[in-house]
Amino acid sequence: MESENVEKVVSEAEELPKAIVRRIVKDKLSQCSPDGDLIVHKDALVAFSESARIFIHYLSATANDICKESRRQTINADDVLKALEEIEFPEFVEPLKASLKEFKRKNAEKKAVASENGKKAGASETQEVKKKRKVEEEPSQKRASKQKKGE
Repeated sequence: MESENVEKVVSEAEELPKAIVRRIVKDKLSQCSPDGDLIVHKDALVAFSESARIFIHYLSATANDICKESRRQTINADDVLKALEEIEFPEFVEPLKASLKEFKRKNAEKKAVASENGKKAGASETQEVKKKRKVEEEPSQKRASKQKKGE
């Protein structure tokens, strides 16, 4: 009953996706427990979701304050890292830095692949355009040479 009230107070836009929360909780609990068969009650999932939502609000508000103190309008990763320390979660800073580094590395790889594919596509497109022009020019060149012969 109480969880129903909590769900009604939180707008849908602020709710975390239940499937993702369930997957995160089950993945983490399966790492911690040798019993792979864990059951998480619906109320527990609501509690996890609500706790995560509140944590995100608190962290984002603190990061926003840090950003404003620096006279900026855009929160960056460093603001979030400083906010984690400020709200006394320094043990999250190093894992988050590692995650950010991995995220940036994967994005750089994706961009490099996309850029390389774009260059290849551009090169093959240029070759196709040249072939098409050559094919289009050949009949007109043949006509011009026939006209010269006929003169």
